[in-house]
Amino acid sequence: MRSLTKSLVSFLKAEDGPTAVEYAVMLALIVVVCIAAITTLGSNANSTFSFVGSSIKPTSSS
Repeated sequence: MRSLTKSLVSFLKAEDGPTAVEYAVMLALIVVVCIAAITTLGSNANSTFSFVGSSIKPTSSS
């Protein structure tokens, strides 16, 4: 585990500043896209479950 940490630290130290900034911007864009996709999928799933729930009518046992 220490060797992995040391190699990661040496990799980050070897990279120059603009490259690290590019990685940070790319990571931020990926996070934004993931949040948008999850929000859209959640909204679609919610509307689908609401439609199915309103279509199924409980039977009365009278």
